[in-house]
Amino acid sequence: MTEDQREQCKLQLLQLQKEHLKFEKEFAAAGDTVMLDQSSVGRLSRMDAMQGQQMALEASRRREMHAEAIEGGLRRVESSDFGTCFYCEEEIDFKRIEADPTNTRCLKCAASESID
Repeated sequence: MTEDQREQCKLQLLQLQKEHLKFEKEFAAAGDTVMLDQSSVGRLSRMDAMQGQQMALEASRRREMHAEAIEGGLRRVESSDFGTCFYCEEEIDFKRIEADPTNTRCLKCAASESID
């Protein structure tokens, strides 16, 4: 991977990080406790609210995992590990990295993991 490609990936990761922080601020209250006041909301409405809360919590967990992947990508881009497959230690095709700079596996290793 060239230095220009590495810099391009770093900028892309920083942009992803910026977008993530923006979304986190917007969705900060999504996991708030659901009020179960039976006098103001019917049973089905409460069930819908609880289901919505669980979906929001799961989405929050996925966003947190993505944030960790971005942080890992930023750490790797500063080291010699960036662009190298975690499993086979071969260079990851730049098109794959360009599509998602958080990728840590080459296409072959990613495909074999999805089969296992």
